[in-house]
Amino acid sequence: MNYVPLGNTGLKVSRICLGTMNYGWRMEEEASIRMTHAAIEAGINFIDTANVYGGRDHLSEKWLGKALKGDKRDRVVLATKFWAGGPGPNDRGGSRINIMSSVEKSLQRLQTDRIDLYIMHRAERDETGAPIEETLSALTDLVRQGKVRYIGTSNFAAWRLVEAQLTSRLGDFETFCSDQLNYSILDRFVEMEVLRVCRKYRIGVTVWGPLHNGWLSGKYRRGESPPPGTRGAAKARVDLDSTEGKRTLDIIEKLVPLAEERGISLPQFALAWLLKNDAVTSVICGPRLPEHLEESIAVDEIGLDDDAMQAVDDICPPPNTHGEWW
Repeated sequence: MNYVPLGNTGLKVSRICLGTMNYGWRMEEEASIRMTHAAIEAGINFIDTANVYGGRDHLSEKWLGKALKGDKRDRVVLATKFWAGGPGPNDRGGSRINIMSSVEKSLQRLQTDRIDLYIMHRAERDETGAPIEETLSALTDLVRQGKVRYIGTSNFAAWRLVEAQLTSRLGDFETFCSDQLNYSILDRFVEMEVLRVCRKYRIGVTVWGPLHNGWLSGKYRRGESPPPGTRGAAKARVDLDSTEGKRTLDIIEKLVPLAEERGISLPQFALAWLLKNDAVTSVICGPRLPEHLEESIAVDEIGLDDDAMQAVDDICPPPNTHGEWW
């Protein structure tokens, strides 16, 4: 497993990150703990969860706490998130009161004395939310108290990332060192501005949704019924019969030969394509089965050639970034 710095920090993380959103949703406790242990033994040192994963009982954090007991905790960079968390008016957002309450609850569920990367799950939605100065001030206090090591964001627009960077400099606050964002061959929107900002400010990029809701899993074929238990079978963001679905299948049918020519699966090709991008630090994978984990780990050793990258651009052109002058 290869390890790289997270943004402009000295923190080294594995290029494959174990995502645990399935814990408590599509996976039971014993399977979740086994998956965590297998990932660590395979060399993954980066684990991502959130205080809302696993439903109202926060099962993802709780089960991770059990899985990381003993020396395993010191072997991983543990990331969790705050934003939503309860029904009350102060149980969400980037306010000091919510951050201070959320971190204590996460620490208790995770059975740890510190969170290595504390992530703001989303930006404030409108002007009634907490100003970024309040959020950064609270997070800076947590770092100084030793409860949090580094801070990050998730799903931030480019202008919000810039605002946060400048606010940290002017206010002498801790700086967000990473942004977790949605990115895949089938959704390259972040190339418009967000990735360019991340490069400019050396913000680490961790990718969620690398298989685009399962479209790039290799499970779906034109004229065939989706496998039972998949999102396609439930038509949950994957509808093979829709106009968009048929368009997506057209793309997939062109991508599959590219993967086969290189002796890898379509999911591996999709992940390797992301890791080829110098702006991407780590790709978050949420395996449900041991074979899924093995397939993801193998991607770390796959380096796509320039011909493959150009072929993807021809099939799924990058967005128009208006040139360097924009």
